[in-house]
Amino acid sequence: MSTAARLRWRSGLTYAALVAGLLPAWPVVNLAGVAAALVAVTLAWGELRMVARGLLTLVLLSLLAALLVAPQSVVLAATAMIRLTALIVTMMLLAAVLGRSPDLKRISAGLFSGRPLPRYYSVTFGTAFLSVPLNFGSVGLIGSMVNEQVQGHGDSAMARNAARGVLRGYGASPMFSPLSISVVTTLTYLVGLHSWELLAISVPLAMIYLASGALFREAEKPVGGDDRKDSMLMPWLRFGAVVTAIWMVTLLFNGLLDLRYSKAVTLSCLIAVILLMVRERWRGERVSLPTMAPLANEVVIMGGSSFLGALISLLVLHSLGEAFSLPDWGYPLVAFVVPFLFFGGGQLGLNPIIMGTLAGGVMGPVWPPEAYVGLGLAIVSGWAQCATGTPYSANSLLMERLTGYDARVAAFRWNLGLSACWLVLSGGLAALLTVVLMP
Repeated sequence: MSTAARLRWRSGLTYAALVAGLLPAWPVVNLAGVAAALVAVTLAWGELRMVARGLLTLVLLSLLAALLVAPQSVVLAATAMIRLTALIVTMMLLAAVLGRSPDLKRISAGLFSGRPLPRYYSVTFGTAFLSVPLNFGSVGLIGSMVNEQVQGHGDSAMARNAARGVLRGYGASPMFSPLSISVVTTLTYLVGLHSWELLAISVPLAMIYLASGALFREAEKPVGGDDRKDSMLMPWLRFGAVVTAIWMVTLLFNGLLDLRYSKAVTLSCLIAVILLMVRERWRGERVSLPTMAPLANEVVIMGGSSFLGALISLLVLHSLGEAFSLPDWGYPLVAFVVPFLFFGGGQLGLNPIIMGTLAGGVMGPVWPPEAYVGLGLAIVSGWAQCATGTPYSANSLLMERLTGYDARVAAFRWNLGLSACWLVLSGGLAALLTVVLMP
């Protein structure tokens, strides 16, 4: 098979997995979607990173073992994997379509002007906002501009602070983005918890976290430049309109049509993609579906982590038994510890999707529904610190590749103090909410 044909097959199979995730959750559909995704990533074996190869091998081995020992668990794990895979593909599709917008270059170029503190906040909050529709694309976009600063002006406090801002801006998105995988995973397992209940607490917390990052940066000299606030206003407003519309449609699908939150997000993002492509066509631009062939690593790492997390959760629940519960003091203790478990797992290279699936899948069934928001906050805040403060997170590794700044230096020298403070604060708040809301 030629390289071009292999790429077409990989892209087509990835789109087939997306379609399977949108269809009703029939076992045969979910299994077919997982099979399409596994074939697509197997065809990309030569391009997979070492961790992705290891994870894919583990997924295939666990799949074979589960088929022999507990076949019913395979269907449940496949359902979890295909839902997340569909969401990942749709988010990357949205990022690819939005990436063609001229507004994006104007927004990113305007983030590096002004005095040190406003510039740091501009990069931090700008990356955070762009991460809602662009996901990893925000790190690639702003990280590339940090690299231009390093290449053009050398290593400097300004460039290092900008790199800090990018890592923290994207890292906070698990706490505040209604389209993030963390929020989707949390609401999938904590059935009955509404997105607005969780976000009403996690969004202000994320904003305070981003603002407090200014205390953990280097002193730098002011750099002159034109702030261009007038020319920047309309691009920001247009992006804000897209994000707001996606979330409103998600709430509509989730509330009125009673769709699962993961499917509601996937559908709303897909509708946004279609409308954006129609707008491009109306402008006379050439419109085509982006290839999904390069997504092999993301599909393996995220989808595979979801599959393994679901299998392990089912195994743990089976071993604990239906009568398992915690003492009253155990629930706030678990809520406090969960963010630290995310952070510790991240230091070992565990993907936060595995940790989130385990926390939600194991604790969700025994957690008092009235106090779901405490566990939900613990999950999303721990996810955020795993993304920001660990050297194996996807955004840290991407920034290292783009800028040359060592991911371990970023995790342990730049962000460890900030992460330690917020692990205690977020864990304490999650425990307090659990105590207050428990019946």
